Amino acid sequence: MSFGVEIPFVTHLGFELTLFEGGHSEIVYTPRPEHMNSFQVAHGGSIMTLLDVTMATSARSVAPELGVVTIEMKTSFMRPGTGRLTGKGRLMHRTRSMAFTEATIYNEAGEACAHSTGTFKYVKRAETPGQAAAPVSTD
Repeated sequence: MSFGVEIPFVTHLGFELTLFEGGHSEIVYTPRPEHMNSFQVAHGGSIMTLLDVTMATSARSVAPELGVVTIEMKTSFMRPGTGRLTGKGRLMHRTRSMAFTEATIYNEAGEACAHSTGTFKYVKRAETPGQAAAPVSTD
C-alpha cells in the first residue's frame, strides 16, 4: 500500500502502510541498528516520527487528495520500543481545515510503547514544474 506521495524520510526509515481508510491508519516499522539509542531500543525520534506519520495518515485517509502539516503533537512514552512496531492511528474529529488525531505504537506482544495526540492542518498540494508539490493553505 502506498502513502500516495513520496516522503523520503519515511522511505529511509522503512515504514510500511497497511491500513488507510475511514479515519484509521496502521503503519508497521522494524527499527534498524542505526535507528537505536544508546540503550539499543528504538530512538525516541523514530518513535515520534512513526506517531506523527500514523496520525497524519489517519487524517489523510478521509481526504487523500489533500496533504496535512503538523500543527502540534504531544507524546507519552510508556515502554521501550523493541522489535517490529505497529502504529495505529485514528481521526477523532475533523473540521474543514483541521484534523484532531491520536495514535498508539505497539510492540510485537501487543503492549503499548508510546501514545500521541496531534493536530494537523489540511493543505492543497500545488504542483510546480520541476519541483516537489508544495503545501497551499485551504483557508
